[in-house]
Amino acid sequence: MRCLGLDLGTKTLGLAISDKTNTIASPYKTIIYKEYEELILELKRIVEEKKITTFILGYPKNMNNTLGPAVERTNDFKAVLEKNFDLPIILIDERLSTVEAENILIEMDTKRKKRKQIIDSYAAAIILDTYLKRK
Repeated sequence: MRCLGLDLGTKTLGLAISDKTNTIASPYKTIIYKEYEELILELKRIVEEKKITTFILGYPKNMNNTLGPAVERTNDFKAVLEKNFDLPIILIDERLSTVEAENILIEMDTKRKKRKQIIDSYAAAIILDTYLKRK
């Protein structure tokens, strides 16, 4: 029984995975995509392989708590997930998760080029960790 954290961008999907006890969130991978269909195929493989039971999807509200185009894209992706998976999808406010992920990677002295490649999975880990701490 594991959760999969998702940080949806316009070109990438950052993934994080919980441990079997749903206590620790770890960055897993970043998928570069053009169409949601590509993501669904990869997510089906991951759900099966890692025995995922819940999706934790970052919900990108604006800083003033309004809903912008990123929320619309997230809602569209959520609908695609619901169509393709019979798993709960929990939305978690993701404001500043990428900033926090960047700060963590800078503290770890990660080179700029490497940060760009892994930042989305770290942001997904922060989203997932937020959910796990609330639970």
